[in-house]
This record gives sequence, C-alpha cells and structure tokens, in this order.
Amino acid sequence: MDHFLTLIARGITLLLLAACGAQPAPVMMGAKRFAVHVDGRDYVLFLHGNQVEVIRLGWAGRGSHQAIRATMIDLVPRLTGCHLVPSTVQGDSGEMRGRVTCSTARR
Repeated sequence: MDHFLTLIARGITLLLLAACGAQPAPVMMGAKRFAVHVDGRDYVLFLHGNQVEVIRLGWAGRGSHQAIRATMIDLVPRLTGCHLVPSTVQGDSGEMRGRVTCSTARR
C-alpha cells in the first residue's frame, strides 16, 4: 500500500510540474506570447505594451549563461520587431525584462 501511495504522490507531482510552464510576471498578464527554440533551448517571450519579458526554459550548465543572455537579448527584435532599450534590461539567463520601443503597427 505504501508503494502505491508513493507512486500516486509522484504522479501528482509530475503533473503539477508539467502544468507550470512559463508564466509571465503578474504585470505581464494579458501579454502577447511568443515561443521559440534556438540553439537547443526553448524560450518564451511576453510583450505587453512597451514591456518585454523573456524566459528560458530548462536547465543551463556552467559557462553557458553569457551566451544564453545574449540570445535572449537577440530574440526581442527578432520575435517582436521592437527595439530593446539596453539601459532597461534587468535579469539573468533564466528570466530577463526590459522596455522596448515599437512602431505603433507592431503593438
């Protein structure tokens, strides 16, 4: 019986983890969502007005964070057509936020 309960608990845990996914910060709720796979990694980008949030999914090993951060910065104009304002970028290789300037046609 204990083995059965352990299996049930593990199954529930896996279902909860799978349901998590990339969720935007509360201020980004209602944002336009973009998902992309680049260089073997998955990223989700949220655009809400002139704010952007980029989330890397999955594990990243030591020494890869600088390249991941550069990829995240490059994804903003590629996916949104908007220019990321460098002085507003905050975060790390897991989650990054900033302000963008977009033409009104792109919002």
